[in-house]
Amino acid sequence: MDSFSTLIRTASHEQHVEAETSTFMTDLLGGRLGVDAYARYTEQLWFVYEALESGARDLASDRVAGTFIRPELFRLSALERDLEHLRGPGWRTTLTALPATREYADRVATVAREWPAGYIAHHYTRYLGDLSGGQIIRDKAEKTWGFDRKGDGVRFYVFEDVSNPAAFKREYRGLLDGVPVDDLEKQRVVAECKRAFGLNSAVFRALGEEFPLSA
Repeated sequence: MDSFSTLIRTASHEQHVEAETSTFMTDLLGGRLGVDAYARYTEQLWFVYEALESGARDLASDRVAGTFIRPELFRLSALERDLEHLRGPGWRTTLTALPATREYADRVATVAREWPAGYIAHHYTRYLGDLSGGQIIRDKAEKTWGFDRKGDGVRFYVFEDVSNPAAFKREYRGLLDGVPVDDLEKQRVVAECKRAFGLNSAVFRALGEEFPLSA
């Protein structure tokens, strides 16, 4: 029987590909959109991570989710430095969530509050994605808009306290495999994982509508 980490990865593969190949992300990484689109995307991330990380403190001692609460993963302060660089010191005054982003952040906040195992699904889809595909975004952003390497504007993608990402991801998968829940609950977590990718894709669609490429 497949391990839980394998089950999560294979079951959510289709949704993962859909999110990665969205029109907005394809255009952004292809250098066809301006830095304003990148900044708008970064703003949306702030809402999701604010929900993810404000809920984390209360889960640190939880039997199911507690081992996943790793301060070296936290992204909010890095996001805020990026936003100050992208939008200026008054970035908070102009920060707005797209309706799709609000729905995503609300779902994260709800599971953080009510369902620790479900929180793991969102934790996995965000942080492991940032450690993997996020590095492609950082590289493209540095080249396209001239950010300093691993500097302001792309700090969100720089995990200074994770010295060996490959080893960290292996350890993380080990944590998934050891989650103390039964098979039925694992299936619910897998379903929540798919939902997380779907919510993420909805944000990309909304961003794509806001930043259409002129024909």
